[in-house]
Amino acid sequence: MDVFSDLIRGVRAHGSLFGSSTLSPPWALHFVDGAPLTLCTVLTGTGWIVPESRPPEPLRARETVVVRGPATFTFVDEVGTRAEPIACGEHCAAPGQGGTRHRRGWSDHGGDAADGRGTTTLIVGAYPLHGEISRHLLDALPAVLRVDAGGTADPVLDHLAAEVSVDVPGQQAVLDRLLDWMLVCTLREWFDRPGGEPPAWWAAQRDPVVGDALRLLHTEPAAPWTVAALAERTGVSRSTLAKRFADLVGEPPLTYLTRWRMTLAADLLIEQDAATVADIARAVGYSDPFGFSAAFKRVRGLNPSEFRRTATPASPAAERSASISTPRNSAAAEPRR
Repeated sequence: MDVFSDLIRGVRAHGSLFGSSTLSPPWALHFVDGAPLTLCTVLTGTGWIVPESRPPEPLRARETVVVRGPATFTFVDEVGTRAEPIACGEHCAAPGQGGTRHRRGWSDHGGDAADGRGTTTLIVGAYPLHGEISRHLLDALPAVLRVDAGGTADPVLDHLAAEVSVDVPGQQAVLDRLLDWMLVCTLREWFDRPGGEPPAWWAAQRDPVVGDALRLLHTEPAAPWTVAALAERTGVSRSTLAKRFADLVGEPPLTYLTRWRMTLAADLLIEQDAATVADIARAVGYSDPFGFSAAFKRVRGLNPSEFRRTATPASPAAERSASISTPRNSAAAEPRR
């Protein structure tokens, strides 16, 4: 499991597509829910994304913009449009509200909309994110990011255009998965853009040594890792691994591992109400719940029980919970160096 796959695993478009909207000017769709991530892409035509307290962003055919919440934003035909904003959000269920929850699309048949001239076709997907794992991904993103046409997401747009033009059984599932694919392609393009400054973990994944070490830590976070064990698995000396990891990631391997384990533990404490602190400790690689509690408080500022009492409940993340099992040979309270 690479770092990006781990962080984005819980980001899923599940019934969250606001709709495929064919618009003729003037228009103003105000997306009011402030979803953690909202992807906007134009299949045909042009428009403007106007984020709350941010400069407007032009959006041309086959370009994509991702807006990070909780700020709201508006999609307009032009900056300063005379159109009255229509509030759109999770519960948009009718054409008059700017979208459809049922993936049937809708058209404003004013002007040239009937024959497709002078219209803009917008696809919007909102992504609910929950927990600490998803927050790591959000922390790496700006308030608004954009990706131009002509990249790896273009084939996905072709599939999206074909799917929104029909109403067939299974369309919901197909559109959700296409939006997931679209988001992954968009974020990869943005992280890899020329002159960009991606997060350290993104660049480190490309290193043949550190990338392997990160994959091991994310695939087996509860294993009894030591720097020596990681070095052996990656085929380098202990000192080489320690230096390259710190240089590229910005911290030593076991410091990174402890922080990642505490991130996993924070989500599990909220998701698994019936699990004891000892259960969570074993799930993230600690045989001693007292050592786990001390590490958790050092990293998070609260002990596990306090964190559980004060944390805002999140939606269950079954995939994440199921993917973390108690190792057969748990590590001691702290990873050995």
